[in-house]
Order: sequence, then C-alpha cells, then structure tokens
Amino acid sequence: MLSGRILAAAAAAGLGLVGSADARSTLSDAQIKQRIIRQSIAEYPGSCACPYNSARNGSSCGRRSAWSRGGGYAPMCYARDVSKAQVNAWRSGH
Repeated sequence: MLSGRILAAAAAAGLGLVGSADARSTLSDAQIKQRIIRQSIAEYPGSCACPYNSARNGSSCGRRSAWSRGGGYAPMCYARDVSKAQVNAWRSGH
C-alpha cells in the first residue's frame, strides 16, 4: 500500500511540473516584462539600479540611480524599457 502512495505522490509531482511549464507559456507580456525587470535589477551590483529603489541609508535613489545616469550599467526599471523582441526572446528561452 505504501508503494501506491509513493507512486501517487510521484504522479502528482509530475503533473505539477507540467502545470508550471504550461504557466510559463501562458504568461502575459506584462508578466514577462516584470520578470525581466526583476532579473535586470537583481544583476545590478549596487542598491540604486532604479529611481524607485532605496539606497543603503534608506533614502530614495532618484537621480542617483544607474537608470537615471548615462553610460555604464543600464538596468531595465520600467515596462517601457523592455522591448517586444526581449519578451519574445524570453518566451523562446523558457
């Protein structure tokens, strides 16, 4: 009887994996843009990737953010920063 429970749990886990892959393929463009933005911010080495982030001392980054300054890092902070081509590339890679 125990092996039946294990098989049932394995089958349920397998169905869960299929469900998560299906969920990725049905994400809206807006949801994908948010994932791309989160990844872009996470890859920035400092705390002020975007104007809406907070500096280490708790102050707003604002114009001190990498997004606000030219050259160097160019993190994506807003949905308008992410192109349709980037969304399509994310879809094909996931």
